[in-house]
Formats: sequence, structure tokens, C-alpha cells
Amino acid sequence: MHRITLPDETAFSLDQSLRCGQVFRWEKTGDWWEGVVEREAIRIRQQGRRLTFEGTTPERVRDYFQLDLDLAPILRSIDRDSVIRGALAACSGLRLIKQSPWECLASYICATYANIPGIKKKIALLAENFGDPISHRSGRDRYAFPAVERIAGSDLCDISACRLGYRAPYLCATAQAISRDQGWVTRVHALDYATARRDLMRLAGVGPKVADCVLLFAFQKYEAFPVDVWIARIMQRFYGAPVKGNYEQTGSLGRRYFGQYAGYAQEYLFSDRERILSAKEAA
Repeated sequence: MHRITLPDETAFSLDQSLRCGQVFRWEKTGDWWEGVVEREAIRIRQQGRRLTFEGTTPERVRDYFQLDLDLAPILRSIDRDSVIRGALAACSGLRLIKQSPWECLASYICATYANIPGIKKKIALLAENFGDPISHRSGRDRYAFPAVERIAGSDLCDISACRLGYRAPYLCATAQAISRDQGWVTRVHALDYATARRDLMRLAGVGPKVADCVLLFAFQKYEAFPVDVWIARIMQRFYGAPVKGNYEQTGSLGRRYFGQYAGYAQEYLFSDRERILSAKEAA
């Protein structure tokens, strides 16, 4: 077992960060979260300021949860009104997780028009059928997320069997495009947000929302502001987004209002969505 004791100034909640819907390969059993990160099967729990974990290194935990990122100035910059202020209080310690670009991209292609349990099942089936088994101490089978080359070279019917439905040909085509474009991660990292978004949206199955999620969670382009039905409702009720507005209008409003860390605001609002919207309805 490894341990990290967080400094008092490092705000972090493992529960808030893992249960808010940004990653799909984690489950909580008792006090422990169990998940797979690339080729590592990890168990981790938080007790106050202490993180206890196995299956990975302290360096991986710090990088994955971005524990060395100074969260305080980010949250101050988006603390612009009572709605977001309430979300910041309700979801204290939530951090954006630094995800692997290919896995994040593939996961969000699989996530289109699906709920979280369905997304988790699709990704689990992909890993079981195309990923390598991971050695670990628990008795449960664990599999790495399949490499892009494995998906690119697989039969479409086999990929479709993972309950992907219409998403299967998109995932297959995108994997083939990326396998021919080995420098895509470095290129996207180097681009500004708008250009990187256009670059991702040339890929099959990647619309505005998938691109924004991938840029936010895998490329740390924090101005990205993904819009789902929940965020659309919040932006309409509290921030003046038009009721019949489209994705681009709502996302642009979020970026203008919250600034360079709009993506952090989006994640706090999304995580606190039920309380925010129920409070409005009760009023």
C-alpha cells in the first residue's frame, strides 16, 4: 500500500471527483474505489487528508487527479454568482481527472445518447473483448482499455457485439484514422481550443459535445464547456441562454461568462444539477 497525505491547502474529494460522470471505469465498494487507468488496476480510498492506494505509484495518483494543480484561483475565477457558488460548496474538492486521450475519445464516442450505466457496460465489454488482461491482487478480472491499433484492426461485427449499436462504425473509423496519424495527441495539445476542436470534429462520431469533453478531460483545455440536457436547462434558467438555443450558443455563453476555466464551472454545475434545478422549481 502507498499513502499520500495532502497538504491543508490542497482541496480534494475522491468521491466527488470519481462519481461525477467524467470517467467510466470506476466502482465504489465499501470505502474503496476500484478502477482501471491505462494498464493499471487501482484501489484507492480517502480518509480525511490521507489517500491510501495500491496498484499504481504516488506519481500516477498525483498526475491522474491533478493534485498539484492549484485549485483555489481556478474556483475564485468562476465564483461569479450564487448558483455556481452553491455548486462549489456542494461539490467541494471536485477535480477534473487527467485522462488518456485515446481512451477518453473512444469512451465519449461510446457515450453519445447513452446513460452512465450503459456507457460503463459498453466500455467494459470493449475492454474484455479487445483489451489485455491486467495482473492484480483481487480475484476480479481486469482488462486494459484496448489499444487504438487493436480496434482499428478488428472486424466491425466484433466491435458491434459490444452493444455499441450505431456507434460501432464511428469508433472503428476513428480508430483507423488515428492509427494512421501517430502525432495526433501532440498536435492537439499544441493547438488553441477552437482549432483543436475543429481538428477533433473531423473524426467520425465526434460532434461538438464529444470534442468538448475530450478537450476538457484529456487535453486540459479548460475553456471547453460541454453542454448536455442538464447544463442546457441550467444555462436557460439562470444564465439567459435561449430556450430554443443550440449547442453552440449555449457553449459560447458558458465560455464568455465563466472565462478560461469555464470547463471547471460546467463540471461543478453538472455535478450539482439535481439540487440546482430542484431548488429553482421549489422556489
